Amino acid sequence: MNSPENIPTPSPPGAGSPPSAPAVAPATASPVRLSRVASVVVVLVVLGLLVGFIPRWRQRNLVRAETVELATPTVDVVLPKPGQAAAGLVLPAEVRPWLEAPIYSRANGYLKRWLVDIGARVEAGQLLAEVDTPELDQQLEQARAQLAESEAALALARTTAARWADLLKTASVSEQENAEKQADYTLKTATVEADRANVHRLEELQSFERILAPFAGTITARNTDVGDLITAGSGQELFHLAQTQTLRVYVRVPQSGARGIATGQLAELLIPEIPGKKFSATVTSTSGAMSTDSRTLLTELQVDNPKDEILPGSYAKVRFLDPRVNTVLTMPSNTLLFRAEGLQVGVVGNDSKVDLRSVEIGRDFGETVEVLAGVTTSDRVIINPSDSLVSGITVRIADAAQTAKNP
Repeated sequence: MNSPENIPTPSPPGAGSPPSAPAVAPATASPVRLSRVASVVVVLVVLGLLVGFIPRWRQRNLVRAETVELATPTVDVVLPKPGQAAAGLVLPAEVRPWLEAPIYSRANGYLKRWLVDIGARVEAGQLLAEVDTPELDQQLEQARAQLAESEAALALARTTAARWADLLKTASVSEQENAEKQADYTLKTATVEADRANVHRLEELQSFERILAPFAGTITARNTDVGDLITAGSGQELFHLAQTQTLRVYVRVPQSGARGIATGQLAELLIPEIPGKKFSATVTSTSGAMSTDSRTLLTELQVDNPKDEILPGSYAKVRFLDPRVNTVLTMPSNTLLFRAEGLQVGVVGNDSKVDLRSVEIGRDFGETVEVLAGVTTSDRVIINPSDSLVSGITVRIADAAQTAKNP
């Protein structure tokens, strides 16, 4: 029996002819469709891989950047700045007259009268007082009489010497007698010169009866009165004269600021009794050496006082304006590291690496300290450095890090 599969199928009309083109078309179209499907699948797979890989790659880079950022310490820095030593260098001072002198008498006697009192302005050569000198007057009269006697004796000796010189020519007298007369004439001449010098001395002493001002100034003291006994050489001061139009100011500058003082430097004179008023002063000279007992430099300044606003002998203060040394730098005290090597600070370089430097400290003001050596005004010094800070590590400055996060 034949199975259904073996039953021949009747051929359609024209069975002997070759197959037509529409019957072959479905067989040739299926590989193209499959290739397109495969391309789509590949594109989808690639897109899927990219969609899954990019977020992971970005996340990995972000984690890596955050790890590096967290591993790099962030620090705050400060720049050392010049201190205010010039403006703050205020020192006590003593004001004295430009010229001052005690006035004494060179003649013994009694004060006859005084013509000026304290506070009086006098000119050079002005009469201040007169002294009555009766004993000196008598000595002068006696000296003049003695001079007249010596001159009379000299005239006689001159005549005798001339006469005996003539007699010697005629051999009327011996040479010995002539020599004696000539010697007597020379002696009388010397006696007259001595008496004349004594008269001049007493006249000079008598001129001291008139007490004159040696220079223009102000009478600051009068220590005598009419009738007082005046004894020359006793140290009794009659008047005290001071020139107050220009004043001298003496200041003792500590050793730490002595090198900042130079001739011609400007300063300000401050008087406590005249608040708000500043007087211009100029350094005229210094002692040139430190005092061994106080380690200070004695400095003299000059200040004009045309209106007599400043009283000589006053206590004052001097503020120096332009010291000639480099200004000492200051920085916060919390930048210091106390190490076995000494005091150090951490400086951040241009490559963001730390450099530990030893520093020399001056005065301590509490929140700030003076730095004498070790840093400059352009160095970025770390504030509150860690005890584990070492040279060579890389750090980030806080301001720069904040700028990077918030551009």
